[in-house]
Amino acid sequence: MYAPIRDRHAPDPRCCCCGLRPRRIPKGYDVLRLVIVVLLLLPTLLMLSGCEKISDWLAGKPDIAFAPAGDTYAGKPDFAQVEYEYPIPLQELAKVTPKYLASLNQEELDQLYARLSSGPIPDGPFDGEIVFPRGSSGKLRAAEIIGGLKGLGVNFKGRMLETAGEALWKGKVFYRDQKVLRNRIQDLSVLRPVIGPGDIPKIDVDGRDAWLLFPAKLYCGQSLIDSRRESIIIDYAFTDEIRGYREKPDFLAGRRGLKVRDEIRMVRPGLYLGRAYMDHAFVLNFVLANKAMDKAGRAEFETGQVKDECWPGTQTRVVAATH
Repeated sequence: MYAPIRDRHAPDPRCCCCGLRPRRIPKGYDVLRLVIVVLLLLPTLLMLSGCEKISDWLAGKPDIAFAPAGDTYAGKPDFAQVEYEYPIPLQELAKVTPKYLASLNQEELDQLYARLSSGPIPDGPFDGEIVFPRGSSGKLRAAEIIGGLKGLGVNFKGRMLETAGEALWKGKVFYRDQKVLRNRIQDLSVLRPVIGPGDIPKIDVDGRDAWLLFPAKLYCGQSLIDSRRESIIIDYAFTDEIRGYREKPDFLAGRRGLKVRDEIRMVRPGLYLGRAYMDHAFVLNFVLANKAMDKAGRAEFETGQVKDECWPGTQTRVVAATH
């Protein structure tokens, strides 16, 4: 008989102190070990600065259905029928994010907006983001908006609407008790040609300064797309009647300028979907978000305790049961 070969277990200086080589773990166990580590670290990851994005990813895409629609006005569905046949569970609205809204086309955004209600009039600072629907880069309305501003002495130097919007507008600040709103402008360089002398009020939001310009009146009023129930109206027509009004540049949004009128409805507390009009013509969608209010109001919203401040209409809003 042959003597057993024991060289494999001979002491090796690179091995552990017992003189044996460490046992190799099959590759499949490496994957399992990695999964276990990730699961153990997940609570810590959620507490880091990017936890909102991770939480949104874990929440999943909202399960919201839309009615079929044609390209012509005659092919558009009736909003009352859409709401009756495709009700949205509150738990699905709780999953909606600005990124999800940007993935929708304009017809889907319209149908979603029509199934929302006003919610309470917001109070405090909200971050703002222009929402260009899927398949649109804003080029169709860029000439209309930027061209109008050029005519009033504002030079965008050929920038697209997305860039101009990011430079000019960072959100809104609501003064609920006063029924007044002001817009947060982070870069004044574009508006410099029309800004007169004098100090401009500022606000600090998350450690960043923003100038407060373009005041507007806040009230409940008829939606220009869905008259079945009221929206929260942000009206710049008589902005010159608001305390703190500056002729330059605040007149740009008023009745002697671009004649801007916004309307918003609540997706959930801390998140509102808006529509901007110029001289009654729709120009773009936008979203307003306040993360602290969103987090604080989730439980109350998902149990149906958040009340509308504006007229809810004669058609009872349909809210689907949880799947």
